[in-house]
Amino acid sequence: MKRFLKIVGILLLALIVAVGGYVAYVFIDYHRLPDMDAEVETAGEPVRAGEVYTIASWNLGFGAYSDDFGFFMDGGTESRAYSREAVLANIGHAVEVLKGIGPDFMILQELDIDATRSHHVNEAELVTDAMAGYESYFAQNYDSPYLFYPVLKPHGASRSGLLTLADKGIARTARRTLPIETGFTRFLDLDRCYSKVWMPLESGKDLVLFNLHLSAYTSDGTIAQDQLELLVKDMLAEYEAGNYVVGGGDFNKDLLGNSAEVFGVAGEFTWNQPIPEGTIPEGLTLVSSLDADDPVPSSRVADGPYVEGQTFVCTLDGFIVSDNVRVESCEVIDEAFRCSDHNPVVMRFELVGE
Repeated sequence: MKRFLKIVGILLLALIVAVGGYVAYVFIDYHRLPDMDAEVETAGEPVRAGEVYTIASWNLGFGAYSDDFGFFMDGGTESRAYSREAVLANIGHAVEVLKGIGPDFMILQELDIDATRSHHVNEAELVTDAMAGYESYFAQNYDSPYLFYPVLKPHGASRSGLLTLADKGIARTARRTLPIETGFTRFLDLDRCYSKVWMPLESGKDLVLFNLHLSAYTSDGTIAQDQLELLVKDMLAEYEAGNYVVGGGDFNKDLLGNSAEVFGVAGEFTWNQPIPEGTIPEGLTLVSSLDADDPVPSSRVADGPYVEGQTFVCTLDGFIVSDNVRVESCEVIDEAFRCSDHNPVVMRFELVGE
């Protein structure tokens, strides 16, 4: 009996040491990435006022979210993409959709460059290589330590970010850090940033594209609001400096304000909150992608396979533009969440006032 208790005690002590060591590793290895600025040599053509351009925004969900995929943070069972082949298939399908749209600019979110969850596929490189002729900027969003959860199939370590592509000349790029929660949830929601690219006009002004992916897995949703307020402050400063501003991506906010009513579904989530009145300052406008006759959601909850009419859907993805940008149209393309838990959003716009 004493021998048995001794063995149990040793095993328990070893477990405590292992867990303590892992917790120490997560806290010690945790870090936030710095802001970055760079001038870029470009051979691309300048942007021109008076021309109508097309921009596509799409969160590609690290290549995991086929329409039957459910993510553990949303109530599903999976913590990684099904396989490397599944990642390649999902990213490959997204590339074909984007080529079919043929946008002048693309702002893409949640593309991994080296992550356990996506079987170490460099997704940003795949997309960039496939889009020959576009200039590109990748802003790394986070570089997380190995998350040993769920225990049977850990989410692992992730290096991921935001990819901006343009068929016009990019002269300058920047990564800007966003505020995040300071509690334990920072290890689950990871780091956050937004990116900027400046594309010159012949007049000396710039078109400034903002690419963003605000926080989702927070305790009360207020951090995403703090992030948005910082973002629009920067957008407004660029507009007041005389530039043209187009910002877009995954806001993790209910951009319609009443998505559950629009799409006839029920659900309560911390990230699915409307943007409070007064958040978007004068000089900037939130662009609606709602087709009242045929509403298409931009995002689904990945608590299991997508079932049309039953799965909770909403519109989290869209654009903000400055007052010197005329929006011709904005729509969500219905991909039925075939390769991501988001559908692409496409906007046509013109720079005015030159």
